[in-house]
Amino acid sequence: MNRKNRAIKAIDLFAGVGGSSRGALAAGVRIAAAVDYWTLARDTYKSNFPEVRFLNEKCETIGLAKLKKKLRAVDLILASPECTSHTCAKGNAPRSESSRRTAFEVVRFAKAFRPRWVIIENVVHMRTWKSYGKWLNNLRELGYNVTEQVINAADHGVPQARRRLFVMCDRERVPPQVEASTKRKKTAASVIKQNGGFKFSMLRSDNRAKATLERAERAVSTLGAKKAFLLVYYGSDAAGGWQRVTAPLRTLTTLDRFAYVKPTANGHKMRMLQVPELKKAMGFPEGHILTHGTRRQRIKLLGNAVCPPVMEAVIRTLTCPNGSHRNP
Repeated sequence: MNRKNRAIKAIDLFAGVGGSSRGALAAGVRIAAAVDYWTLARDTYKSNFPEVRFLNEKCETIGLAKLKKKLRAVDLILASPECTSHTCAKGNAPRSESSRRTAFEVVRFAKAFRPRWVIIENVVHMRTWKSYGKWLNNLRELGYNVTEQVINAADHGVPQARRRLFVMCDRERVPPQVEASTKRKKTAASVIKQNGGFKFSMLRSDNRAKATLERAERAVSTLGAKKAFLLVYYGSDAAGGWQRVTAPLRTLTTLDRFAYVKPTANGHKMRMLQVPELKKAMGFPEGHILTHGTRRQRIKLLGNAVCPPVMEAVIRTLTCPNGSHRNP
């Protein structure tokens, strides 16, 4: 992965909670700078990567000539442009074209810094954006070979079935497809802290929503009354509103979405999955600091994040001299 025995130097755009940076560091990359407009993202990022220059502003407002003088040469740009107006989770709510167009900031940064590699992560639905083809052509016009791939985090040791689009760009060769890092998928059960001291409440209670109870009944009728399961407590779900704990967790969103339900002698009890469990479900290491903001804000940070093991696998594949890499 070395270029003349020098660590690859990267910029992380729309850095958020630092998932891409965490994965890049695991792949041996040095992060020179990170950008994000959200102050909570800044505080969280700086707690984890105090040595990285952090720009707490919109990518659109950054003067690139001045920044280039400070950073000098950059080998890799990582970017996760705003995805809210691409994702199907938004339902029928209005889309913001200005939000979608933040992807063109990646082109602007790439044109200014001319790195060998660029990696863009986003929701799969980004490909239906009316300007997606133009955006890809802009990258190609800068001299990049481009490979698009939808990658499932569960194929890289993350206990979550999270599918995301990765657009991989390389000036010198066509980027190869990223192979699965592991054959055995981790399950939702692996993230649940059984002795975490978290408070449960009775599943069946007078104030429980009818739709919630109907989802729970579907789970119990399938599994029986003696098995635990996960309930989709908030948000829509096209798969019955529940899932087995023996499968990878379904996609985390920015909402407090999943409840853990377990049988007891007095009936089923439930609680929402907690931030440490959700952090593990995203593939973040135990030591990644996530203490800033309210519980709801921290869940939003995680729901918007990149799974570090996936970014590590992408970077290793893209920068490996022989064009392929399988993590140990």
